[in-house]
Amino acid sequence: MKYSRILLKLSGESLQGKDGYGIHYDAVHHYAMEIKSVVECNVQVGIVIGGGNIFRGVKGAEKGFYRTQGDYMGMLATIINAMALQAVLEEYYIPVKLLSSLPVKGVCEKAYFKNAIQYLAEGYVVIFAGGTGNPFFTTDSAATLRAAEIGAELLIKGTRVDGVYTADPEKEPDAVKYNTLTFEQALEEKLAIMDLTAFTLAQENQIPIYVYNANQPGNLEKVLSGEPIGTLIS
Repeated sequence: MKYSRILLKLSGESLQGKDGYGIHYDAVHHYAMEIKSVVECNVQVGIVIGGGNIFRGVKGAEKGFYRTQGDYMGMLATIINAMALQAVLEEYYIPVKLLSSLPVKGVCEKAYFKNAIQYLAEGYVVIFAGGTGNPFFTTDSAATLRAAEIGAELLIKGTRVDGVYTADPEKEPDAVKYNTLTFEQALEEKLAIMDLTAFTLAQENQIPIYVYNANQPGNLEKVLSGEPIGTLIS
């Protein structure tokens, strides 16, 4: 494998599968199998999951919830998603540690980078829940923060499309795919890869970002083997 320690960012929506809401077992199973395949290749894996399939703070604010309260609700949603992924990984005997910015006694411990690095070295998959622990920050920002903390060699963002395009390929069939990008180019062209806070943090800490289609079986292993199936931003 080209990389030995990664941070995988999955959206909450990726876990809802065909249902369009909540958590679908088959979708969680798919991601668990993808993660299992690279763990068995001795890759250390950290994961950050969003909570948009259950509750999204920004959307809650649009409907009348106080934004700060809504963001904390969204953070709790990420813990539920993390527990679902943990449960399925453990079905296949993959050891998992669940850490959270918002610790829940008996469920997940407080996220601390030294503990996370130790767990990774011991062969655990480490799932980071609870976002950054602060309102007004996205789970993209949390993913970049955790990637920096654990010294990840690559931040991988799973999406529904096979990389970054000049426009949304689901809406613009003539959109052109980028195989590689620099951070400066992505900012100049205002490409919607991650939110600006997350993107700047990755740039400042020289953490390359890889965007790929997470729904295709076998793709995560291909990314880590160096196959050019997505878009690398560095």
